[in-house]
This record gives sequence, structure tokens and C-alpha cells, in this order.
Amino acid sequence: MVEQSQAKEQAMTTEQEVRAVAARSKEAAAELAPLSRAEKDAALLAMADALEAASASVLAANERDLSAGRESGLAPGMLDRLALSEERIAGMAQGLRDVAGLPDPIGEVVRGYTLPNGLEVRQIRVPLGVVGIIYEARPNVTVDAAGLCLKSGNAALLRGSASAYHSNTALVGVLSEAAAKAGLPADAVQLVPGVDRESVTHLMRARGLVDVIIPRGGAGLIKSVVENSIVPVIETGVGNCHVYVDAAADLEMAASITMNSKVQRPSVCNSAETLLVHRSVASEFLPVVGAALHSAGVTLHVDADSAALVAEGPQTVPATDADWETEYNSLDLAVRVVDSVDEAVAHIRKWGSEHTEAIVSSDTRAVRRFSSRLDSAAVMVNASTRFTDGGEFGFGAEIGISTQKLHARGPMGLPEMTSTSYLVTGDGHVR
Repeated sequence: MVEQSQAKEQAMTTEQEVRAVAARSKEAAAELAPLSRAEKDAALLAMADALEAASASVLAANERDLSAGRESGLAPGMLDRLALSEERIAGMAQGLRDVAGLPDPIGEVVRGYTLPNGLEVRQIRVPLGVVGIIYEARPNVTVDAAGLCLKSGNAALLRGSASAYHSNTALVGVLSEAAAKAGLPADAVQLVPGVDRESVTHLMRARGLVDVIIPRGGAGLIKSVVENSIVPVIETGVGNCHVYVDAAADLEMAASITMNSKVQRPSVCNSAETLLVHRSVASEFLPVVGAALHSAGVTLHVDADSAALVAEGPQTVPATDADWETEYNSLDLAVRVVDSVDEAVAHIRKWGSEHTEAIVSSDTRAVRRFSSRLDSAAVMVNASTRFTDGGEFGFGAEIGISTQKLHARGPMGLPEMTSTSYLVTGDGHVR
């Protein structure tokens, strides 16, 4: 009984701590909302400089996480997501500078008109308020989220994974100190206390203090947040992305796009997980691209038709239904031969995650048929799936890739981090 009482008391303490941090975020959000673009941009630039200046201490904290991850058997793909380097830190700092260079969405008039009675109605962009981000082992999300939240006038309440605890603590320490020195509220960027599941649960139940939660990570994390949060959720999706090589494809281009989509960085959500090849070009295309993929260390999970066209060996294994729906996040690629663009579309609609699909084809009718019949957040035509990214789309950075259909879809940049409010101006009008 005593142990149960102590456990209950500890759980209550954790909830109180989470709600206290959320309350401070709410106060900070109220101070952030009216700030000018100049004030926010100056803070973002100061944060970028501070991040680069603190790279040594951030890398030391990151190495603690990496060492723990290796000891616990963390998968190679997750270790890659967790790892920081001087280059990645410089990229994160540049992301903050890029966001500072973007237009401020706050106050933008979405639509405006004058009613017959003379009332002037304007719908304007306003901050969401307190944005809670729940994410897995990607410390760069800490910086991207902080930058996008602050530029859009939101307070950032961050809950990274336990595996990145030291990295995130160091990053938030650097960012919040620099922001405060630049004149932003001290609690504009905060970490949710705790590393256990209870702290996540308490964040998801902080309705009234937290305005929206955005989960970033694998299917299990996203499903758990969507199903258990009483705070509104903007759902980001797993990346079971496809490349379809059409009968009218330039095969050299198709090979380049396939390799880039799979090999360039296999651990991220816009990496291709399935290759679909039209039967009419399969015998010419698959032996060549299969050899290139094998040379890059990729294991091919092949259907019966593909198996006859690629080299046998330990890097070629039979595909199962589980392979078609898997987001590998590793050097693995499912391969299938299809008879038509419609069969490719049917496969994607059955097994895909509505993230990103690519078609390689010079046939405009095939491209139109492919793109119009899919329901994905992004469709690439003769381009790699790796371009579904806020930075590549010119957003400066992104919070995540939304695969839902309400409010935001695709890479979530600054406009997606806002809501709207109506400003109605009259001259003594009464109803």
C-alpha cells in the first residue's frame, strides 16, 4: 500500500510539473503573439549564432545519447537520426536563418471584404498559441520546431524521446538562453519534464494549456497520440513512399531517381520504400538498377517477377505482404512488377501511407492518371521522393509532413503553424 501510494504521488507530481511548464508556455505565447517580425527575426539570428558557438557542448551531449543508444541496441537507422555533427549543427543554424528570412505570416489577410451594411471584415492569420511537439530521436526537430514556432508567434513545448534527452536538453538550453537575451519570453521554448511515458500522457491531457499537439515519428507514436490525446492533434504520417517507373520512362533518369530516393538518406520519412516497375521495361531496367542498389548495400524484397530479373544472393529476399506496408528506414527496398499505371496506383492506395509517391514517365496521360488517382500529400513527377521537405519547398524548415486532410497537408511551414481570426471594423454598427 505504501509503495502504491508513493507511485501515485510521484505520478501526480509529474502531472503537476508538466502542467506548470505548459502554463508558463501559455503565458509566453501571449507575449509572443504581438511581437514584430524584426523582434522575432533578431531572436532567430541570435539563436543560430549561439547554436554554432555551442557546437562542442551540443556534440558532447549528443555523444552521451549515441553511446547509450549503441549499448541498448538502437537500430542503425535510428542512430543515424539521432547523430549530430558539425555539418548537421551548421545546417540547423542555417535553417533558423532561413526562417528569419521568410515573410512573417502573422497579420496576413487571408481574405477581406466590406458587407452591404458597411462593416469591414478581414480574416487574418494569428498564432496557434502553445504548440506541443512529441517526436522521436531527431534532435534537429528541436531546432526546427523552435524556429518555426517562434517565427509564427507560438510557444514551443517540446517532448523528444528519452534516447535524445541529453542532446535536446543541451539544444533547448542554448536556444532559450539566446532567445531570452534577444528579448523574447524566457519560456518561449521549453522541454516537457520527464522521460517516461507518463509525461507524454500528461502533455496530451493538458487541454486548455496546450492548443495543439504535433507528433513526429513512427506509426506507433503517431497512432498513440492520435488515439489518446484530448488536446487537438495535427497528424503527421509515416513515410511508406513509392517510386513508379512507367512504360514511357527514361530509364537512366529512373535509375537516378530510384537511387536518390532510396540511398541518399534511407532513415528519413521521404525515402522510398517500394519500387514499382512497368512490365514492359522491367527486363531492361531491373537488372541495371538492382545491381546499383546492391552495390549501395540495399537489400531487395522482391516479388516473383522481380526475382527473375535481379541477382540472387543474401541481398535479394522474397517479398511478403508485410514488406509492401513497411516503412523500413533502412537500406531495404520492396520491388514489384506491375502491368499498368492503374495497377501501380491500386498497389499504392492499398499499401501506402499517403505521404509521397513519384512517377517517372514522359507520357503526360500516364502522369495525369497517376497523380489524379492518388490521395497522397505529395506526388513527384520525374523527381525524387526526397524533395518532400520544408526546406526543399522553400519553407526554410518544417515541423513535419502532415498526411491528414484538415488545416495542413504536406510539409508544414509557417502558414501551417497559424490559425485565423476575424477582425471586424464598424462605425457604431449595431444589429
